[in-house]
Amino acid sequence: MPAEVHQDAVTISGELAELRHAIHREPEIGLDLPRTQQKVLSALAGLPLEITPGRELSSVTAVLHGGKPGATVLLRGDMDALPVTERTGLPYSSQIDGAMHACGHDLHTAMLTGAARLLSARQQEIAGNVIFMFQPGEEGFAGARQMISEGVLDAAGDRPVAAFALHVASATLPLGVCSTRPGPMMAAADVFEVTVHGHGGHASQPHRAADPIPVACEIVTALQTMVTRRFDVFDPVVLTIASFHAGTTDNVIPDEVNMLGSLRTFSAETRTRAMDHAVLVAKEVAAAHGITATAGFAAGYPVTVNNGDEASFAQRTVTEVLGAERCLMQPFPLTGAEDFSFVLEQVPGGFVMLGACPRGMDPGTAPYNHSADAVFDDAVLGDGAALYAELALRRLAAA
Repeated sequence: MPAEVHQDAVTISGELAELRHAIHREPEIGLDLPRTQQKVLSALAGLPLEITPGRELSSVTAVLHGGKPGATVLLRGDMDALPVTERTGLPYSSQIDGAMHACGHDLHTAMLTGAARLLSARQQEIAGNVIFMFQPGEEGFAGARQMISEGVLDAAGDRPVAAFALHVASATLPLGVCSTRPGPMMAAADVFEVTVHGHGGHASQPHRAADPIPVACEIVTALQTMVTRRFDVFDPVVLTIASFHAGTTDNVIPDEVNMLGSLRTFSAETRTRAMDHAVLVAKEVAAAHGITATAGFAAGYPVTVNNGDEASFAQRTVTEVLGAERCLMQPFPLTGAEDFSFVLEQVPGGFVMLGACPRGMDPGTAPYNHSADAVFDDAVLGDGAALYAELALRRLAAA
């Protein structure tokens, strides 16, 4: 069956490319993706699926009930784009100003519709159910969490025994090569917010004011010392202050400084500790200078943690479907974040990267995901559809 499924995926890859291009031309951002949702619904029309559109977001949940009783497996494909102005010059470039499928979600969506077609054609031989999770709002809107709250994990009547997601990369991985790993696969991402409260005054007489700017600068450097001296290098922390705003002119000391930062961690314990320590550093450094700081975190996405058994299963599946030369062990977690992490907090599963760097380009230097110049090769659409389908078929057979 592996060769047959992959052959069928290659046969429909041209149609998947047409769908991918249509989605790419009309990218939508966030949780409200009406045009993308309609394209998905049209692509699924006529298949033996139970389809439920989202209530508060433009999601699509489709359930395939196999011809035999069995367990349930979930497959996720995200659908949203980014607020990026495209520079690729492709014939199917974005027609929407300021929006682009710069992270390859258009490929994920097309591949998952392909998997729905492949599995629907094999409905009678499937023992169990497949949930197809077409998700908006991955790029910072926690769409997966919202779909969970609307019941995607229970859509087939019982919880999935496993969940899988693929994610294409426009660089770093050669075309058609997959990578994954057990344990932490991607980082948690949280937003650090700090306001340093001083007392403004004339720039010529700083001793009559309480200048928050040097204190804020000291907080920035103290945070970097905290990272290297309070945390194990083998359970790393990345804390970047990326926004620093203060003042209105050259000769006025401002009342306050506002800072925003990004915290990346790779374990739940370190995530909590890093938040606590960062808040403490900000407040105590300010206190040492006789002023105050308010600091806190806006929780983002948790660590994306692959279940060991499911990651090994995914690696075996890639090896058997695509070949051993196209399956790599991801040596380290990626520092990006993923809201598939919300699914993996409740269901054991695996997140797999798939190289989509165009032929003739060097994966080491090609523009990476989120770049206005990022290009993804359609050649992986058949591979991705086949992998999605085989992950479901094989996992249900093993349940």
